[in-house]
Amino acid sequence: MDPADLSEPLTLRNERRDFPEWHLGRPAYVLWALEFDAAAVLPHMEAAQRELAPWLLDGYCRQPHITLSLCGFPSAAPRHADDFGAERLHAQVRALQRAQPAVFEIEIGGLDTFSSVPYVTVQAPGGRLAALRACLVNTDMQGLPDSYVPHVTVGLYAGAWPLAEVQTQLRRCVLPAPVRVPVTGVSLLSYAAAEIGGPLQCLARYGFDSGCLQWHGTPLFA
Repeated sequence: MDPADLSEPLTLRNERRDFPEWHLGRPAYVLWALEFDAAAVLPHMEAAQRELAPWLLDGYCRQPHITLSLCGFPSAAPRHADDFGAERLHAQVRALQRAQPAVFEIEIGGLDTFSSVPYVTVQAPGGRLAALRACLVNTDMQGLPDSYVPHVTVGLYAGAWPLAEVQTQLRRCVLPAPVRVPVTGVSLLSYAAAEIGGPLQCLARYGFDSGCLQWHGTPLFA
């Protein structure tokens, strides 16, 4: 997710409903993300969720992850701008293979917010995440790569709250020390398009050591 404009005075109100005007009946949405041991960041997430509970939408159950790039709705015959087909997937995998990314560590800790969501901050050395994102980003759907801010979403705002008040509350939140976690690959994830904040499913994983995409079940476009 690219950052929302923090010049906005209010948070973005989310609501729990189906969004047929967005998904057009397409059942699943796909993205590339980093997965990691959720236990490492759960204390940070839980502290933030307790502090912001009055402002957050109930029922957010998406696993902690770091989005690298949005793909779109899987389609064997893409026709919408936000459809995701085999040709684009194969191009992304080839780009990863050319880049030959190596294992590295990221640091997770600290709190901040976009106008759309509060988040736990992520730091990575030497532009590693930017390099991964360059292999995967779809510039037709997302902003320019330099607008990307890596983060772990805490939840969704349930109303249009004064952003300055939310930021003040975040500064009061006492968090555990930042943690370092290894990044050994990138995952192709999906979620039900009709369910806001619903769980993620891992479709496949590209391991840096193996240099190939390993499917968890039936491949897309098989």
